[in-house]
Amino acid sequence: MSDIEKVQLFENKKVRTAWDEEKQEWFFSIVDVCGVLTDSKDYNTSRKYWSKLKERLIAEGNQLATNCLQLKMVSPKDGKRYSTDVADMEGVFRVIQSIPSKKAEPFKIWMAQVAAERINQAIDPERSIDQAIADYRRLGYSEAWITQRIKTIEIRKSLTDEWKRGGVTQEVDFAFLTDLMSKTWSGLTTREYKKYKGLTKENLRDNMTNMELLLNALAEETATELSKQRNPEGLSENAGVAKEGAEVAKTARHEVEKRLGHSVVSREKAIDHIKSPEELPFPDEQKQG
Repeated sequence: MSDIEKVQLFENKKVRTAWDEEKQEWFFSIVDVCGVLTDSKDYNTSRKYWSKLKERLIAEGNQLATNCLQLKMVSPKDGKRYSTDVADMEGVFRVIQSIPSKKAEPFKIWMAQVAAERINQAIDPERSIDQAIADYRRLGYSEAWITQRIKTIEIRKSLTDEWKRGGVTQEVDFAFLTDLMSKTWSGLTTREYKKYKGLTKENLRDNMTNMELLLNALAEETATELSKQRNPEGLSENAGVAKEGAEVAKTARHEVEKRLGHSVVSREKAIDHIKSPEELPFPDEQKQG
């Protein structure tokens, strides 16, 4: 699941959401959805409503209630993170069908608008990048790190566009090529890299140091330029080009490590790039959280 969590407003009611980058879709807090549809003004009431509704759905054999996902989200009660039942748009539509509400249709339209906004950002890199900059600043990343990270987003998009042009369309194939490149230059697959850094659901690239970002970008930029020259077709040919690009970064990594005297594949995480509270804009607002 994505690192992007966002509280969004429907008619001034807060709905906690999380964006899944791999699946390219939003997940919504079901308790918050129930609160909107029942027009509840109290979080506990909404939570109890969902609890009873879930019991009824389970008794009816409804798969949504049985298999609904859980994400840790910030509680509106005490600001702490708790496991929260969430559903994608399809799942939320099923919840809506189970709750008689005059707000059902307006809420469906609102969800479609939320989804469209994110899709438009994916289609238009400038919109996506503007949103990313705002998100990183809100989280407290340094301007230098943000500049570096945004450039890597542009490079990554260029590479994935090349893969698509070469006939790679399946998510599993994108994941395979990404892992191949990561393993080649860093010695770790994406999952191994995240485990090394002590990450779970956090975004790996958002937790890379500047040097790691540079080397990863070198691998991806080289692979992109090679792809433009050679026009690979299919997964196998694209994999060969991807590996060759990553080999360039691997060579650079070894040269840097030889001169520095230590590995540049680091256990450092996002917190190492976050400013202290007094450096953040509007510190009083940040402390209130």
